[in-house]
Amino acid sequence: MTVLAEVRDLRIEIAGRPLVTGVNLTAHEGRVTALVGASGSGKTTTGRALLGEYPPGARVTGTVRVADGPVGYVPQHPSSALNPARRVGALLNDIARLRFPRALRRDKMAEALQSAEFPPELLIRHPHQLSGGQQQRAVLAQALLLGARVVVADEPTTGQDPFTSRRIAAGLAALARRGPAVVLLTHDLAVVREFADEVLVLHDGTVVESGPTETVWSAPRHPWTRALLAEEPVRTAPRPPGPPVLRAPAVPLTVHEGETLAVVGRSGSGKTTLARSLAGLDETRTGELLLDGVPLPRSVRRRTRPQLAAVQYVFQDARASFDEHRPVVDQVARTAVRLRGLDPRAAAAEAYATLARTGLPASLARRRPGALSGGELHRAALARALLARPRVLICDELTSGLDTVTRRAILDLLTSLTETSLTETSPTEGPAAPALVLITHDPDVAARADRMVVVDAGRIVEEGATHEVLAAPRHPFTRALASTRSPGASGTPR
Repeated sequence: MTVLAEVRDLRIEIAGRPLVTGVNLTAHEGRVTALVGASGSGKTTTGRALLGEYPPGARVTGTVRVADGPVGYVPQHPSSALNPARRVGALLNDIARLRFPRALRRDKMAEALQSAEFPPELLIRHPHQLSGGQQQRAVLAQALLLGARVVVADEPTTGQDPFTSRRIAAGLAALARRGPAVVLLTHDLAVVREFADEVLVLHDGTVVESGPTETVWSAPRHPWTRALLAEEPVRTAPRPPGPPVLRAPAVPLTVHEGETLAVVGRSGSGKTTLARSLAGLDETRTGELLLDGVPLPRSVRRRTRPQLAAVQYVFQDARASFDEHRPVVDQVARTAVRLRGLDPRAAAAEAYATLARTGLPASLARRRPGALSGGELHRAALARALLARPRVLICDELTSGLDTVTRRAILDLLTSLTETSLTETSPTEGPAAPALVLITHDPDVAARADRMVVVDAGRIVEEGATHEVLAAPRHPFTRALASTRSPGASGTPR
């Protein structure tokens, strides 16, 4: 097999702090090499080293060798690599004019489009008129037209439902079969299991295990790898439901006190629209919404402080929900001041305690959001919502983009909240346990819930106890979703 990219003993450090240490990687022609690990493990730093890009001020030792030609890069958000003011065809024509004589341009364009599986009829569109997957294929076509023999794909399936993820990964695998080496940076173990030829497991900047995917999956040696591939928990039976807390009769949907309800559906199915309506964030909704049997105003702007506190929403993009210029703990404490009337000193004490409960120590809580990882900010966003002492806590794709170990820890925390008091210092204040609504496209996340609601094309198509729905799904979408559950370390690659 021809080696198209090679990394040997790579060490990258900033101000004496190592980001990656002793990393070795070999990418072969026609094969997919996956780098997996938690946020901050070094996989993106390693992948960008193949492009010759390093963090500002970094000290770099070791060697990086790449075959002749540029390295193609497909970012997590491909729209950032496309000019929004120009049609895709014009962008590709510019590259073709720079690289090929007139007689070859048409054939080279067609070859790049075919390899990237980009439909020629979409060349007349602007980037914003393309889906996320189409944008990715347009970026791939650009890279191939530039002569890339190595393609680095950075978290290409994050935030996608299992079916879209599989299509994206299948496209990258098909690209590799045409000759390029594909380096896949991802937390999506289902994609790695099915499409990667080789896998490197990174932990704290070091490769702790590597080898053929089948070997790593069937016999993981390192404790971190075993933790990544561990079987996902599933709730075998629902707990007895408490009284109804939140009801939307027109949907129809009822959330019970103390239960965990999963709202599941593919990307664009309407599950987030439903969740935002419950939280008063979608003013276009119609129909009655009842909190403890009392009508709840449609918009958050017309809700009282107790009503705002009762239904809390944790956004998928935790970073965007924080002010970058203020310490995290101050922003968390502000919830208790604004919605519960606590004085700032008491609110700060409770904020520190709640942040610690979510796994964020005071040393991190005092930092600004930019100094925290994505997983740490997810925990801070959760703590901020908990300080409202909500009756209903809605989490919108809270674990999307997280590795399995971090995801499992957050889900353990979330499900424990429905079984214990919201506060250790004042257990008699407020409800004993909130209802938890998990908005997700991930069947492994949904499997932790007491009850599951499946949304497709804006409608609830199936609902029931989670273990019953997953064991005997009736709707075609639910059957397909259940089939994508991760088998954990005991499984073998398909």
